[in-house]
Amino acid sequence: MSSSEPLTLVLVGPMGAGKTSVGRRVAKKLSVAFIDTDKRIVAEHGPIPELFVAHGEAHFRALEAAAVAEALNEGGVVSVGGGAVASTQTRELLRRHPVVFLTVTPETVRRRISGGGRPMLAGSDDPITRWNEIYEQRRAWYEEVADATFDTSHRPMQRIAEEIVAWRREQA
Repeated sequence: MSSSEPLTLVLVGPMGAGKTSVGRRVAKKLSVAFIDTDKRIVAEHGPIPELFVAHGEAHFRALEAAAVAEALNEGGVVSVGGGAVASTQTRELLRRHPVVFLTVTPETVRRRISGGGRPMLAGSDDPITRWNEIYEQRRAWYEEVADATFDTSHRPMQRIAEEIVAWRREQA
């Protein structure tokens, strides 16, 4: 990475892994911007559940791919939505940057996703079973793009952020 390029770090992982919580802390410690691509989509296009209902998942995924590409061009700590890795184009872009895969156990994610608002889990009698299915569908993609993996299940987010910052500094 040349000194003229912005410092970039990408966080990938399933719903409820802590990409936003950890990402904010990492960005602060690295003194760079934090970009949550899902939040950008919401700001520009409206709530994600409404986008799914009105336009379907394919439309949302196109918006997501564009948001990820834009965020990567800007640099900083970039948190991408859990399904962004399904796009071959997005995975190609991610390969050009350091990527951290955040993992989490189903038991921990159960507490984290209890608030709802996750369209991929909507309509499921058992959201954790559905979460597991989605995670297993995407796991190989997360592993494919990841340069490092950190589990967020049982340790404070602050400690995980510190470890990621240390790892990222070693990469520079």
